[in-house]
Formats: sequence, C-alpha cells, structure tokens
Amino acid sequence: MCADTRRFQIGTIECATISDGVFSYKPPMFPPPASLLFANAPRDQLEQELREYHLRSEQWVEWMSPYICLVAKTDTNHVLVDTGAGGLGPNTGRLLQSLREEGVEPGDIDTVILTHGHPDHIGGNTIGDGTSAFPNARFVMWKGEWDFWTSEEEKMKADDHMRFLFTLAQNNLLPIQGQLDLLDRETEIIPGIRAITAPGHTPGHMALSISSEGNRLLCVADAVLHPIHVKRPNWYAVVDFSPKQVEDTRLRLFNMAAEQKALILAFHFPFPGLGHIIQEDGQRQWQPI
Repeated sequence: MCADTRRFQIGTIECATISDGVFSYKPPMFPPPASLLFANAPRDQLEQELREYHLRSEQWVEWMSPYICLVAKTDTNHVLVDTGAGGLGPNTGRLLQSLREEGVEPGDIDTVILTHGHPDHIGGNTIGDGTSAFPNARFVMWKGEWDFWTSEEEKMKADDHMRFLFTLAQNNLLPIQGQLDLLDRETEIIPGIRAITAPGHTPGHMALSISSEGNRLLCVADAVLHPIHVKRPNWYAVVDFSPKQVEDTRLRLFNMAAEQKALILAFHFPFPGLGHIIQEDGQRQWQPI
C-alpha cells in the first residue's frame, strides 16, 4: 500500500483516502494561517485553542495543508471524489500516480464527484493536453456550483484574486462539460452514495453520505478546514464565501454525523483525514482515527 493511501471499509464498499500532495498557505500569497482560517475569532479564545495544537498565532507562519481525495469501489461502480490540485503547487498532482500504485487506472473510474469548484478539488480533471484525465467517467457536480464558476458575469465583478480562481475553475471545468451531470437536489448519485447540499464555503458546495450495511461515511470536503472548526463552528475562514451559511452547514453536518454515528472525512485535515466528532466537556471535539 502506498504511504499516501489509507484503505478502509464502509460495509461492503472498499474505500481509500488518496493524497494528492500538500500545499503551503503562507504570506504574501495568503494571510498568516491563524487569520486565514479563523478570520472572526476573538484573539484570546483563538490563542487558547491554538495552544492545544502547540501553536501560537504570531509564530504560525505556514499552514501545510494535505489535499485528500477519496476512492470508493462498490458492487457496481468505481468512484473518485475530487481530483486534487493538479500542478497548482510543487508538491501537488500526485493523485494519478497514487491511484496507479493502488492498482487503479484512470480508465477504471466511472464516476467522478466534484464537491466544489476550488482549484485544489478540480485541478486533476484534465491532463496536460487539456483532455479529460478520466475518459470513461461521468462527472457529477451541484448545478449552482457549476453555474457560479462558469458565469462570465460573476467573474467580471470579482476582485483580482477571485477572477484568478474563476479562470482556473473554467480551465478545469469546461473541458469535461460533455461528461457532466448536474444536480439540483439531494439525491443518490449511485447506490450507497448520496449528495448532501452543504453551501457556504462556495455557493454550491456539496457533501456526500456513503452508506453500506449500516455503516456510514460523511465526506464533508471543505465545510471544515481545520479541526478547531469542529469545536468552533462559527469561526469562518477568509476563503469561505458565505460565513453564515458555513456555520449552518457545519451544524447540520455535525448533527447528521452524530445521529448516524458516521465516520467523517475532511479534505484538509491531517492525513488520512478520517475521524469522529465526539462530545467532551459539553463541547464537540475532533477525534482522528
């Protein structure tokens, strides 16, 4: 098994988290990590939370974030959730190699689910010549998300940074349009994998519920970016599109996870990104596996 892979089972569904690599978030391209991830956090409370992770805001100058994709093999389908960042950074774009090391060829994938349109989730949609990296796959995305990122009107009224993100999104989305199915309601994408609306981080951000034989995995993508967000769901990130929606979505997903006793996968959490939300001293806490 590749060091960038963690295999596990959800009932009869064979799953693996696959690392696409890591990306460095630091100035001057991004705000310092504490400001980037917890934009509205009161300073004293933030410092207290950071201490539990052996961090201090003024000394935390770089956030090395994993990019964690998911492969799920059911009785009928071979599914990939998000395609990573491609060549976004010097340490990204490992997905295809890692898949092959697990015995999965790009042509084996018949369903690619895109949780949202940020470049670290769709950057591996295409290969160098602009053709689809997964030629036999049906791509699935939330319709509102597609409409937002492919809108020239939205792009023109955005600031320079957002306009750059629009360009990246369109470069990676438009080439797979002929393979694309768009969703406008919560529904089962394939047997055992259900789309869950989870807006806030982006307008059409999507989570997934994967279930088999009474076991469940809740793939929350970027609804949470750091384990502290589990305890402090009202602390939003600079990159969150709608802070109020982010908080509402987090609380809904956390309640869903508790009711279903679901394992959780978070795209940016320390690899392999898997864990549970537990109650400790009356507060939610992240408990990695």
